[in-house]
Amino acid sequence: MKTHIPKKDEIQKKWYVVDATGQVVGRLASKIARIIRGKHKPTFTPHLDTGDYVIVINAEKAVFTGKKEEKKLYRWYTGYPGGLRETTPARLRATHPERIIEHAVRGMLPKNKLGRKLAKKLFVYAGENHPHIAQKPEKIEL
Repeated sequence: MKTHIPKKDEIQKKWYVVDATGQVVGRLASKIARIIRGKHKPTFTPHLDTGDYVIVINAEKAVFTGKKEEKKLYRWYTGYPGGLRETTPARLRATHPERIIEHAVRGMLPKNKLGRKLAKKLFVYAGENHPHIAQKPEKIEL
């Protein structure tokens, strides 16, 4: 029996809307990464983009378990001497709440060209509204 590799025109992509209200960030991110990667489809192929698009609304209402809101640190280096910067989810939520979910999902995607391409299929919004009504997204519960 031969392995079936889907052709580009055989891959069908859908749009989904996920409401992050009251959801735990890590658990939500792993389910979103699975949909974006396409692992929920029988046509999944590791080296191809067979996944779907995901729109996350109410990102500001996603929660962390325990004391991660104050204790967890996001760190990055600016490239300059003494340029190590860090922030907590509480401070990030005040300015850019959508970045919390984006960061979590990106960390669960492959670290290569395919992962960067897949990361563009995630759309996160802090509030209830989103501009993707024309794509007719399906609402799913995770």
